[in-house]
Amino acid sequence: MDLTITLSSRQDEDLMEVSGALDHATVRHLREVLFGLLDAGRCRITVEMSGLRILDAASIRVLLWLRDRAGQAGGDLRLWGATGTVLTALEITGVAKQFHAYDQVSWPQSQRDRQVVDLGSMRVGHDQWPAQVDDLLDRLHTMRAGGPGRDRVRDTIIELCLPAAHRLARRYAGRGEIKEELTQVASLALVKAVDGFDVTRGVEFGAYATPTILGELRRYFRDQSAGIRMPRRLQELRLAAGHAHELLTQRLGRSPTTADVAGHLDVGEDEIVEMLSASSAHRPLSLNAPGPGSDHDNATLMDVVGGDDPAFGLVEYRRSIEVIMAGVSERAQRIISLRFYGNLTQAEIAREVGLSQMHVARLLQQTLSLLRRRLTE
Repeated sequence: MDLTITLSSRQDEDLMEVSGALDHATVRHLREVLFGLLDAGRCRITVEMSGLRILDAASIRVLLWLRDRAGQAGGDLRLWGATGTVLTALEITGVAKQFHAYDQVSWPQSQRDRQVVDLGSMRVGHDQWPAQVDDLLDRLHTMRAGGPGRDRVRDTIIELCLPAAHRLARRYAGRGEIKEELTQVASLALVKAVDGFDVTRGVEFGAYATPTILGELRRYFRDQSAGIRMPRRLQELRLAAGHAHELLTQRLGRSPTTADVAGHLDVGEDEIVEMLSASSAHRPLSLNAPGPGSDHDNATLMDVVGGDDPAFGLVEYRRSIEVIMAGVSERAQRIISLRFYGNLTQAEIAREVGLSQMHVARLLQQTLSLLRRRLTE
């Protein structure tokens, strides 16, 4: 193999010295070594390229991808010492400045411990998943459920693949969710992928596990970001209805009806209607959103939202007073009406009804006491 890699470390930085040729055949080994550093939390990495003779476009794409992964972990991937055709390749692809290829790095020879990486014995896959997993999955497939050693093989597969699952989780870092939560979702999805993988289909495990884990991560974000969380049954029905709508549109040559979709999915029309209603309420409107007919003013939904009418609490008392007042004399009713609805003084009421002011005061006192007593009973 025309590639040599040595590693040196100091504090939280790592130096990777690469010499030989970095192309489509050898970049997998570089990727595997960098994966190991990133998985160990070593995300500030400098790749020294003074001894590199060949750097192709495929390797540059891999380096860019790894640089993004290092950035998501809070670090950076730098290229240093590139000259000749290697530097030209970085410049032609427009990534030289992104990798800080023109910057000088202070890493004296005396501080480099240069641990040689044994690339010859390294097993690498075609993607980020460990190559030895395929052999273990074949072995797991031949073992009887509950048989001796099966759980141990299964646990080994999961342990080997956990770093790859965590790398997929880091793609969604920085989106407002706790990193540990994303890691847990990816880990559980990995277990689901291991248990659901069928080796007889002839596909690589990574081709099955990657979409499985990414799908669970997307579903987690969809569930967590919803303002109003739909039941899982309706969420799954909405996805199935979306696929059915596209299929039936092509098959029927028109937009399918609710009955068409329900018949295709073998569910009741009321379930489709319930799903559509829940979907329309998936996200609540902001009360600061423009209100209806607010094209020419600054009215918001808050301005048209009703509130509690203070008079609601008086309805019961008013109805009770009507019943109680029907049982008092007409003269007392007139005095109460003139006092509280006509806003007359006791002297004015006395002249109006032909009584003395003292008599009016006594009738008011008696009637009001009766009302208080009856209302509190």
